[in-house]
Amino acid sequence: MECTGVIMDQYIVAASSSSADLAPIVMTVHLLLNRLPITARSRDRPGIRVEEGRVVDDRYSGPVLEAAIAENAVKKEVPVSGPYRGVPVVVAPVRDGSGAAIGAIGVVDITGIFDLATLMEHQSAILKQVCGKDPCPLPTESISAKR
Repeated sequence: MECTGVIMDQYIVAASSSSADLAPIVMTVHLLLNRLPITARSRDRPGIRVEEGRVVDDRYSGPVLEAAIAENAVKKEVPVSGPYRGVPVVVAPVRDGSGAAIGAIGVVDITGIFDLATLMEHQSAILKQVCGKDPCPLPTESISAKR
């Protein structure tokens, strides 16, 4: 299919992309994820932080974004500094055609708040805290016992 005489908008993500270059993509991801906080940066330049439908920082760089680029790997961490300190995040590298990391995009990881493996590992202790005894409810307190 050939386009003649038509100039089409295009977005190119590169290792040197600016926050302005990344803004349309980051805002789209932000909206797709029901306005969860989104961050992104290119390898060579600071990026962008979007929250509540607007850009809150156009010179943003965070330690997890930087680690995802440096290690060319998905990072699931709880940052110890910055605006997301203490909040689980997941960051994925943006890769070029050869697989090299040229940037990264991150999101607050709402799934990290509910670590199912840890929950299951500590289920008995949690039930004791909630009910005061284990098993919870006791067999005489179950719904089937009350019928």
